[in-house]
Amino acid sequence: MVRKIIHIDEEKCNGCGICADACHEGAIEIIDGKAKLTRENFCDGFGDCLPGCPMGAITFEEREAPAYDAQAVKKAQEEKKMGEMNADNMEAMMHEHHEGGCPGSRMMQFKREDMPAAPGVMPGMAQGMTLGMAPEAATAAYVKPASRLAQWPCQIKLLPTQAPFFNGAKLLIAADCTAYAYANMHEDFMKGRVTLIGCPKLDAVDYSEKLTEIIRDNDIKSVTIVRMEVPCCGGLQRAAETALRNSGKFIPWQVVTISRDGRILD
Repeated sequence: MVRKIIHIDEEKCNGCGICADACHEGAIEIIDGKAKLTRENFCDGFGDCLPGCPMGAITFEEREAPAYDAQAVKKAQEEKKMGEMNADNMEAMMHEHHEGGCPGSRMMQFKREDMPAAPGVMPGMAQGMTLGMAPEAATAAYVKPASRLAQWPCQIKLLPTQAPFFNGAKLLIAADCTAYAYANMHEDFMKGRVTLIGCPKLDAVDYSEKLTEIIRDNDIKSVTIVRMEVPCCGGLQRAAETALRNSGKFIPWQVVTISRDGRILD
């Protein structure tokens, strides 16, 4: 049948995922960094996905397409809800196990502010001399980096929503990859902050609800979001921004984007 259905211009699409979130029927998926209409019979033609697209990549078109299948959509929504409930139950069971004494997720707080970076030996100085410097001078000239992680755990999925280290905290919400791409992550971003890390693409979860609880139920002073330039990192930024809005608080916040080659872009 010929009917109204959405069209996605992949040349314009930046893979941000806003349209996929807006499509309650689940007709759109992000594949290889691009939004795609994967199930035409799930598209009702109402265009809830259109207004949020920042690139103007979505339009309506009249063409041959399978009829909208409301029953199939309802079944898929129920299956998704059941899957999310099962995932939540599994996470709750994991937390119960961790609280029972698993050292990997037991809460710890570290006193880092007064810990100076320690002198060390510069890489490549095993023989004590490089660039014409004496071993003693070279050792004094090089400072071994110190960890600035303030608490454990640091994974968003494993963190509790309330903990002593959240009291008066400055939050750093960072994508997993940023610490590997940006060389001075500890000193420039983690120092003096409580670090929360995650990857919405790998975890396949929406962090916004948990982040909302953390921000709403604790005395949070500021939020810094550090993400990679890749589109999938937009999910982490959106979750943090949603949490800030839903918390009902006015808290200073900023977003810093890291390039794939380790530069700060903004």
